[in-house]
Amino acid sequence: MLSIFKYLLIVISLSALSSDTKTNIIFILADDLGYGELGSYGQEKIKTPELDKMAASGIRFTNHYSGYTTCTMSRKVLMTGKHIANLPMGDRIPSITIAGLLKNAGYKTAMIGKWGMKGRPGHDNSPEKHGFDHVFTYDNQGFAHFYYPEYLWRNGEKIHYPTNKNLLTEDGYIKEKHDGVYSHDEFTKDALGFIEENKDRPFFLYLPYTIPHAEITVPHDSVEPYLKLNWPETPKIIGGGGSKDPGYGSQYVKGYCGQKYPHAAYAGMISRMDRDVGRILDLLKKLKIEENTLVLFGSDNGASPEGGQTLEFFQSSGKLRGDKRSIYEAGTRTPFIAYWPKTIQAGQKTGHISAYCDFVATACDVAGIKTPEHSDGVSYLPSLLGNRHQQAQRPYIFNAWKSWSSVRVKEWKLIANRKKDLSPAERFELYNLEKDEGEMKNLATQHPEKVQSLHKLINKISKRHYTP
Repeated sequence: MLSIFKYLLIVISLSALSSDTKTNIIFILADDLGYGELGSYGQEKIKTPELDKMAASGIRFTNHYSGYTTCTMSRKVLMTGKHIANLPMGDRIPSITIAGLLKNAGYKTAMIGKWGMKGRPGHDNSPEKHGFDHVFTYDNQGFAHFYYPEYLWRNGEKIHYPTNKNLLTEDGYIKEKHDGVYSHDEFTKDALGFIEENKDRPFFLYLPYTIPHAEITVPHDSVEPYLKLNWPETPKIIGGGGSKDPGYGSQYVKGYCGQKYPHAAYAGMISRMDRDVGRILDLLKKLKIEENTLVLFGSDNGASPEGGQTLEFFQSSGKLRGDKRSIYEAGTRTPFIAYWPKTIQAGQKTGHISAYCDFVATACDVAGIKTPEHSDGVSYLPSLLGNRHQQAQRPYIFNAWKSWSSVRVKEWKLIANRKKDLSPAERFELYNLEKDEGEMKNLATQHPEKVQSLHKLINKISKRHYTP
């Protein structure tokens, strides 16, 4: 029998999902934020008070997976509701997105930030061709690697930033004093404006920030508090970031800028993003729409050290193994927080196994519309509402990287290498994640029947792309 509290939650949720009061949906996506880089997930050095407050006022997922271990495919999974084995590799979107579904249901839709795919205005893959009414983004994936672009695109109009030219010193550092415009700040300003403009109608805001993706740079006011801590620093010289791509902008032909204080700057970037998430939540409260707005926060994949900071210093992956571009847990298991005052009970934590391909199904449930048949997702709305016993379970979590594929079913995870010249001992790794979330004890030789059944499942799932 349902408790009175759970019954009230259901009543509230059904009211929120009625056609007259459709719930607003905001999805804020960090770029390369590790599982352990928020205070609510164990971080001790980087200050994230606003996201920690969001977690304390909502629900925190501990078994949530992004779409892939790098950005483009992960974002495709999020937008389409398909897992990677059912999507073509590369940056083409083959099916309708959640933005298109919500737009057809009467939502005003916006994509502000890094699209992560070919998205220049007019391109078939651009956000406005996939259901977004309002778009504010970089020129291309190359420009999205740098925080002081010479221009951005807003709804087909090229927005120039003349003060973002000539910002680098001869040795590749951003000048200490300059009038450049930080793209993250522009995205936040645009997002706040979109919310204000659409406060009286249902809206979907997709806000994929670029923080804390390398290059590591942030306005000095965000670095200064961390410089006072006198952390050990190894300056990073200019370079990296695929600078041979001609779309990276004239001032970045040598790649990422240098950084004298990569630890302090990295922490400052995350704290700046945290501050701006707080500004968004404060605006929802000010406009009196916070109780009718579901806010989700996650990361596109695991942490990366390519900006010059060390993952060990921050314990960026927490207790998990691996990082970005890894088949291990920290490659795709990311922090994930949901906030919906008066609907989500405050201070909740769930171990429900979920993934980015579940977002489409969940958003459709929240909006009161039918989930498309092509979706591979399982709605986690029951978990948001505290209805644990009504929550359907994911059949598996599938991932792949280079010659490796993996599948998780409940507590068991098998990693398989498709190279044919390996011995069985080299080819398979089996972990019980409930007892060993750090993937330290390979149980493959102890449970050959489990290896066989999970390997058969990998082959069934991955026949289109990853079969040995």
